[in-house]
Amino acid sequence: MKTHESAENYLETIFILNNRGNKVRSIDIVNELGLSKPSVSIAMKKLREKDYIAIDNSGHITLTESGKKIAETMYERHLIISDVLISIGVDKETAIYDACKIEHCISEQTFLAIKNFTNK
Repeated sequence: MKTHESAENYLETIFILNNRGNKVRSIDIVNELGLSKPSVSIAMKKLREKDYIAIDNSGHITLTESGKKIAETMYERHLIISDVLISIGVDKETAIYDACKIEHCISEQTFLAIKNFTNK
């Protein structure tokens, strides 16, 4: 299943906000990512059409199984890659920023090798 980087970022953000114990609305995503309301609204429509999210009558956004799988994958990649970068001397802020970029373009094979290496 191939998704665009922006879709992965939205799904990961919904996952993170949800894990904080919040009911997620579009405005929460706007505030978290610093994007415009129209941009987030269009993205939510596209994610809903692809069955990655569901939006109830109150505007609360939840991940579907397929959306949650993508979000969990991106979140795991983000955590592991940022930890590796920090462990080799990259400052935390830069590591988090760079991990956000790397997590979307790294192959599954390379990510698994990094993950296995960090588990040793």
